This record gives sequence, structure tokens and C-alpha cells, in this order.
Amino acid sequence: MPELPEVETTRRGLAPRMTGRRIAAVIVREPRLRQRVPRRLAEQATGATIRSVDRRAKYLLIATDRGTLIVHLGMSGRLWIVDRHTPPAAHDHFDLVLDDGTVIRLRDPRRFGLVLWQTGDALAHPLLARIGPEPLSLAFGGSALHAATRHRSAAIKLVLMDGHVVAGVGNIYANEALFRAGIRPTTPARRISRARCDRLAEKVREVLAEAIAAGGSSLRDYVGSDGEAGFFQDRFMVYGRAGEPCLRCATTIRELRQGQRATFWCPRCQR
Repeated sequence: MPELPEVETTRRGLAPRMTGRRIAAVIVREPRLRQRVPRRLAEQATGATIRSVDRRAKYLLIATDRGTLIVHLGMSGRLWIVDRHTPPAAHDHFDLVLDDGTVIRLRDPRRFGLVLWQTGDALAHPLLARIGPEPLSLAFGGSALHAATRHRSAAIKLVLMDGHVVAGVGNIYANEALFRAGIRPTTPARRISRARCDRLAEKVREVLAEAIAAGGSSLRDYVGSDGEAGFFQDRFMVYGRAGEPCLRCATTIRELRQGQRATFWCPRCQR
């Protein structure tokens, strides 16, 4: 958390306010994030004109005429627009000030986020170069998923969350997609048939599209770039519902740990 829908919601909110604007100032209050913020970032980015605000997996790519600012929100971060007179709070580590006075602020209490600078092709950055196809793109579908899982003995949920297989499918949406597809999350990936891969890929796209339309899921501190909470959490079928009745069949939802993450499933609906 935040996962792909939350990052895409943030991107869509920021892009109209940032594209075409010049970066007037870069303020780094705390450089010690997951990787240290580049020491020369203010020098490199100040004065640059923003050409686009894009997303790759869970990374925001703020492309300028000098290079690309790569931002990751980590496990607890948010990037949003604040009034220029709003004083920074304890965990407000980074501001991007635009030439019209707009302030884009990064808050990251756990400091697992990233603020990096890449000249040249941003997608060639080591963090981005080996990421798999975007789940909402034509490059991802049942055929690609089936091919990627033939020699994978790991549980299908863990494979679905592997960014080399498909970009940015996080824990929440892997749980929800597997429920919709009727697939038990512990099933070895190589045992999933082509027909079931087709259905799973369809449900991954469906869940992510619905979550983006809902502004993402607001658990704990997440809000969009406008400060508004998302509401897809109100539509969860299994995530966070251990011990509660399945909304389809009333069987008790179960929970287990996979790869240090919580997994939720219905033992009757998911086989």
C-alpha cells in the first residue's frame, strides 16, 4: 500500500496541474529514504519544464526536458497538492514547487519511498528495466500469464505479485482478483490451466480498473493528490475480511501468510 490503483489515481490528479509547468524549486527536508535522494537533485531539476506525468508499475515518472524524476510512494507515502502556505509536518520530506506556486508534497512516515533522478531513458533505470507488462495493457493477458507460469511451482498469488511477471499487482488486488477468478491463492502457478489464466488475467484487469475508477483504496493514511480518500475498500470481497462470511456463499473467509503478506480467500468459492 499504495498499490497500482492508488499510484494511478495520484498520477491522474497531478498530471493536469504539472504538465507544461516549470519547476521553480526543489525542497528536500529528509534525504534518507529507501535510497538517498540525489544530492544534486535541486540543481538538476530546478528550471526544468515538465513534459508529462506517467506511471510504470507503482512508480511515478515526472518527465522533464532535462531528465525524469522517479517517485515511489513506498508503503505509507502519499504525493499531493498542498497550499503554498501550508507548513510541513514531521514526515513531509520533499516538496516540488512549480512556477505557478503549486506545491507537490511527499509525505512518507516510514521512509520506504524513493525520489530519484534519471537522465536519458527513464525506463532503462535498474528499478524499471526488468518490470513485466502493464496489467491494463494489451501486452498482458491469459496467453502471457500462462506462458509465464509454466515452470513456476510457487503459489499463484506470489507469482501474480512478481513484478517480472506483471507490473504492479499488489497484495490487495491479487487477493480480490483471485477471488473473482475462483482460484485458491495457494495453487501452484504451473497447475493453472490456460482457460483459468484467461479468466484470472481478465479479473486482474477488472479489479484494477474498478479500483482506479473508485479513487483507489484508502487504508491507513492514503489519500489522492487532491487530499480525498478513495472508496474501493468498500467493495472488498475477501481482503481484510477473515472470520467474516463470504458475500457470495456465506462460508467463513480464511486468512494465511504468504511471502510475509496476508492472504484472504473463501474455501468454497476458490478451488
